[in-house]
Amino acid sequence: MKRFSALAAATMLAGIAAAQTVSDPQAGSGQEAPASNLNLPRDLQVFGKADPNIRKATAIVNEAVITGTDVDQRLAMITGLRGVQVSAEERDQLRLQVLRAIIDETLQIQEAANNDIKVAKAEIDQSFARVSRNFERTPEQMTAFLTQIGSSDRSLRRQIEGELAWTRLLRRQVEPFISVGEEEVNAIIARLEAAKGTEETHLKEIYLSATPDRAAEVMENGRKMIEAMRGGTPFEYFARNFSEATTKAVEGDLGWISPAVLPEPLAQAARTMQVGQIAGPIEIPGGYSILYMVDKRQVLMADPRDARLSLRQVAVKFPTALTPTQVQARADEFAELTQSIQGCGNVNAVAQKIGAEVVDNDSIRIRELPAQLQEMMMNLQVGQATPPFGSPSEGVRVLVLCGRDDPAAANAPNPEQIQAGLEQERVNLRAQRMLRDLRRDAIVDYR
Repeated sequence: MKRFSALAAATMLAGIAAAQTVSDPQAGSGQEAPASNLNLPRDLQVFGKADPNIRKATAIVNEAVITGTDVDQRLAMITGLRGVQVSAEERDQLRLQVLRAIIDETLQIQEAANNDIKVAKAEIDQSFARVSRNFERTPEQMTAFLTQIGSSDRSLRRQIEGELAWTRLLRRQVEPFISVGEEEVNAIIARLEAAKGTEETHLKEIYLSATPDRAAEVMENGRKMIEAMRGGTPFEYFARNFSEATTKAVEGDLGWISPAVLPEPLAQAARTMQVGQIAGPIEIPGGYSILYMVDKRQVLMADPRDARLSLRQVAVKFPTALTPTQVQARADEFAELTQSIQGCGNVNAVAQKIGAEVVDNDSIRIRELPAQLQEMMMNLQVGQATPPFGSPSEGVRVLVLCGRDDPAAANAPNPEQIQAGLEQERVNLRAQRMLRDLRRDAIVDYR
């Protein structure tokens, strides 16, 4: 393990599970207050009618109008930039979630303006250009693409304005009042050393808040998200656009974290998950979480998957007219011949016999290989070849291990990294509480 992020150190050892709930940090337990605090009657009678089939798509937020066009364009932007296809039923539900996100965004911009914070057009233009580059487009191409998919550059610019305004407000109203003592940092360093060798996990999370009356609806939404992920929609798409945790800005990334500091339901899931697996929706105080296991490792221990390999790939392609039986026969022949490889020195000679192509890669980490190959490469000796792998369309290939540079021993994060991580975690918690208060004080008229 060569790298240990500041957020990881703070999250893992400060005992704070990043953005797991929207509860008040000052409540003591860190959990939602039980429903009994509301003094609800046991045998309540409903005197009105709430029709769940009525879906209002527009709103006036403290006199700022959010139109149906605003919602539709934002939804088109979210799905279009990711190339995601959604059903009519999913689209209706996504419109509601997008509306809630735009309401929060509007509240953030309004609160920033109340504190004399405005984002200049030049700053928005600069960020718009950067986002365009991230999608391999010029600003002009991005504008044309957004129009083509039924959105507009105005929708993306509004989202950028909201993020910049909120960040600047936090920098002024919150960050100057966050302090982390030297004793806290030293305690984390000591606990890191004590935890050396224990397992930690790299997780991503989608957090969906749920009041008791919306629990079933929110859980069903979470299930639909997971179904879409298993169908190919990226986890990050849902995390970035629909998670209600502060980590949505980094696509739900919690960084490296010890399962022990997570809420128990999430900890249980993390201990049993495999790399690449999705778990959820998992009920936690205040709502539900969906987890994605990015990776695993041991605290302050060198990870063998960080070893850099020198590889030679031997590959042949199949003619398109072959039947499955013929493909299998060719693959068997290839396997027999490649297993005669004795070190990288005679790879070219073997390749010439079977008309194979040879490609070298002198610096690839084991963790950068497909999951099916990682365990195989961990146990391969220099000079040995993997079993053949591939597909009928792309042909068959083997990798020959020519050399391995094992990773150096890992080091603990420095005090500055730990302090920065703790400070950012506390800013996130304060920001969460600020947004909750803005929601409570807002006048929202749905139309």
